[in-house]
Amino acid sequence: MGIYIIIFITLIAAFIVSLSQILFKKGLSGKRINALNIIGTILRSRQVLTGALGYFVSLGVYLIALKSAPLSIVYPIFASSFIFVTLLSSFFLKERLSWTRILGIVFIFLGILVISLSY
Repeated sequence: MGIYIIIFITLIAAFIVSLSQILFKKGLSGKRINALNIIGTILRSRQVLTGALGYFVSLGVYLIALKSAPLSIVYPIFASSFIFVTLLSSFFLKERLSWTRILGIVFIFLGILVISLSY
């Protein structure tokens, strides 16, 4: 499998896992959680369950990429999930996207790019 396809597959996995994080946050928003009620809270939240399904799908996609390229390439590309979560949180959760966070996104992107091009 070509490196560009591996990068694309890994980015898809990272995006799906990032959407799952958004669903977890939305599904747990406003709920009181403790050690005694965590399982019930999870099972009663459609968003949390959908997020868990997204994690499972993301793992499958990630494993396909991992089978085709070295871990030292695939895993750093998967770190793009930090970028996706920050951007999606800004859009869906109305979290603040400061210049400092934007600069962090740029640095993460540059690091991923350097590692990807080293293959």
